Amino acid sequence: MSTSPVVYLDHAATTPMLPEAIAAMTEELAQLGNPSSLHTVGRRARRVVEESREQLAEVFGARASEVIFTSGGTEADNLAVKGLFWARRAADERRNRILTTAVEHHAVFDSVRWLCDAHGARADWLAVDSLGLVPADVLRAALDADPGSAAVVSVMWANNEVGAVQPVASLAAVAREYGVPFHTDAVQAAAQLPVDFAASGADAMTVTAHKLGGPVGVGALILGKSLTPVPVLHGGGQERDIRSGTLDAPAIRAFAVAAVASAERRSLEAKRIAALRDDLIRQVTLAVPDAALNGPPPGPDRLPGNAHFSFPGCEGDALLLLLDARGIACSTGSACTAGVAEPSHVLLAMGADEDRARGSLRFSLGHTTTQADVDALGAAIGDTVTRARRAAAT
Repeated sequence: MSTSPVVYLDHAATTPMLPEAIAAMTEELAQLGNPSSLHTVGRRARRVVEESREQLAEVFGARASEVIFTSGGTEADNLAVKGLFWARRAADERRNRILTTAVEHHAVFDSVRWLCDAHGARADWLAVDSLGLVPADVLRAALDADPGSAAVVSVMWANNEVGAVQPVASLAAVAREYGVPFHTDAVQAAAQLPVDFAASGADAMTVTAHKLGGPVGVGALILGKSLTPVPVLHGGGQERDIRSGTLDAPAIRAFAVAAVASAERRSLEAKRIAALRDDLIRQVTLAVPDAALNGPPPGPDRLPGNAHFSFPGCEGDALLLLLDARGIACSTGSACTAGVAEPSHVLLAMGADEDRARGSLRFSLGHTTTQADVDALGAAIGDTVTRARRAAAT
């Protein structure tokens, strides 16, 4: 019996694999060969990897030599932030400052905090406005204050919680003026926006397969040829000696197939899911008039498939479980640590108080989302919020 929810509105967490990606991965799983082996079957596997690398490079506006395969977005973020910090500081011990925002995904956010605690880094948390956006002038002022100490800048392309789309090209241009490597986590953006590495001006960019219809467990750090981060993993010297480990040819092939298919459909899909998202916002605010939309208004500064709300008088976890009981899957704006719900660090950085940060839900749409899904949420959300408020009051 299937355990899938009737209504899936959590595509930002992971989106269903595309049929063509499933077919490609299934076919490749039946094949043999380590891509690093020199015999015939190894060379066949290597050909699959290199053809996939070329496809991904074309999709993301990069050179094939710039695509470094990883196990996913978290590893790629860690490699970029830690590896570039270590390399830059090794070249000049004054470079101990990391410039990033307080709304980053935990893969960047926690990497920076760990470098501060364990390796003497200094974090410069760039301020975001109430919509979750960081203007280029904020980065310029932070760099100008002490340019010699800057090791790396990392600002995500699009926020995973509130969907805010950052001015990446402008930020990258500022970093380049000061000669500081610029990394962007484009995990959320890649499926819904035209993500072009070369055009963005970034020096390093993170993407992952399972957010755009590929499998879990494979991603890439797109890395300019002039950069050589210190490896996080050591071993066989694969991937420019930057990321050692046996390459997963089946997953890599499926990643490339999904990326190509996603790119071909992106423009029409973005318009389709943006229209559904706008209707979702309409239905939620009609059913719960005091619900507050977090992040930028619908438009170019917001991901097409993101709607993030705070519901006064509710706990986000309670809302999530009540909706889940009705077959509707979404996510909260909070992370749970050791069983204790913490308010969203993203909303707090945007100036929200703890109650608003705790009482939030993210609805994220993707390639399988239908009008029926939106209508189901619209029909359920009013009663769900009433029950959650009643529970919170007792």
